[in-house]
Amino acid sequence: MEWFTAPDYWLSRLVFQRALAAVYLVAFLTAALQFRALLGERGMLPIPRFVARVPFKRAPSLFQLHYSDRFFAACAWAGCAVSAALLAGLDSLLPLWGGMLLWLVPWVLYLSIVNVGQTWYGFGWESLLLEVGFLAVFLGNDEVAPPIVVLFLLRWILFRVEFGAGLIKMRGDACWRNLTCLYHHHETQPMPGPLSWFFHHLPRPLHRAEVAANHFTQLVVPFLLFTPQPIATAAASLMIVTQLWLVLSGNFSWLNWITIVLALPAIEFPTTPPSVADAPLWYEIVVLAVAALLVGLSYQPVRNMISRRQVMNRSFDPLHLVNTYGAFGSVSRIRYEVVVEGTTEPVPREDSDWREYEFKGKPGDPRHWPCQFAPYHLRLDWMMWFAALSPAYAGSWFGALVERLLENDRATLKLLRRSPFPPDEPPRFVRARLFRYRYTTWRELRETGACWERTYVREYLPPTRLAGVAQRS
Repeated sequence: MEWFTAPDYWLSRLVFQRALAAVYLVAFLTAALQFRALLGERGMLPIPRFVARVPFKRAPSLFQLHYSDRFFAACAWAGCAVSAALLAGLDSLLPLWGGMLLWLVPWVLYLSIVNVGQTWYGFGWESLLLEVGFLAVFLGNDEVAPPIVVLFLLRWILFRVEFGAGLIKMRGDACWRNLTCLYHHHETQPMPGPLSWFFHHLPRPLHRAEVAANHFTQLVVPFLLFTPQPIATAAASLMIVTQLWLVLSGNFSWLNWITIVLALPAIEFPTTPPSVADAPLWYEIVVLAVAALLVGLSYQPVRNMISRRQVMNRSFDPLHLVNTYGAFGSVSRIRYEVVVEGTTEPVPREDSDWREYEFKGKPGDPRHWPCQFAPYHLRLDWMMWFAALSPAYAGSWFGALVERLLENDRATLKLLRRSPFPPDEPPRFVRARLFRYRYTTWRELRETGACWERTYVREYLPPTRLAGVAQRS
């Protein structure tokens, strides 16, 4: 029926679904390649220990019913396979109900991972992927035109993502209000990208213009998503351009990419829609019932968004159906990094042969230029940034990381770019030190070839041997 579907958005739906499947694929690949060291039976935050103390109703997950590293790996790789099938368009070859069930599979699998992922999965884009992924189940396939109410709810998510982020900035750090946050952000962001050094050295008037443009995109443009075409298309397109600018300036996992994906259904591509049958009655009932549920669950996120005590990135239900979002309500002025080192000497001294562990994404060696990893998510590297802000962020897992390094644990070392110790010669002691990092100037870069300059601040963890870590665990 015409009131229920929007045939002109069939291509928008198609592009959205394929792009979302690609994000799912990256998310499951990240889980498959990193879980053993982070969440496995011998991980830093083991899932069996978590599910033993947290009931199913608080964290619904397949792993509440059974856990083994082999079962987790099977679920993660199954998620990769289903995501790849959706990316290839398998849902379009199935009947409507079959396509919906196929889209439900990655949502259930990823919900199961997020709900036991603890600190490693505490990022806003996890809930965002689940919220968007749940709506994708009801978007339909080639048998029906896309439902208007689902397209509207996707815009509603995008509105909350952008407007919520804009509000948290205006209510948070004063540098957002005086347009100076980008004097620091490119240098102090969690994981700089290969172009971040150049962004940092842009003229300050341009930085101020960037912040002003960001405020316009996040506080004004979202309202235009609910206006008639072509204004809604222009608003969504401007959001996409803004997100691509952020992709160039840093490594923010798939946050920018899932936001781009969300903007796609608001774009009306110039094309002739195919002729399809009316939506079946059962499908209309299911979609409208789900829409009513999601509208009702939006109360808490909206209340949070308009509150003076707005919080970022919180779920209000264990299924992550409707959430609140936001990022960088405050911006650090100084970058600190935790540098982890080990030695094989029996008695550790300051002049011992301390060798530095190199991480894949976070700054370490001042001469190592940052790489582009996003949308792939280096979870340990991100948490090391938080650990440098305050040891409280690392209290649950840093001791276990040190223990695994003292054991030369293979799964943990795979998370690093380089270990300074051969597999058969683990370090006797590991220590951590806090350094202040700053970008070099153009002249310093030419003279030294280093993009960073670092200065020792203080001891973060004293030299620790395996027995000492085991006693504290």
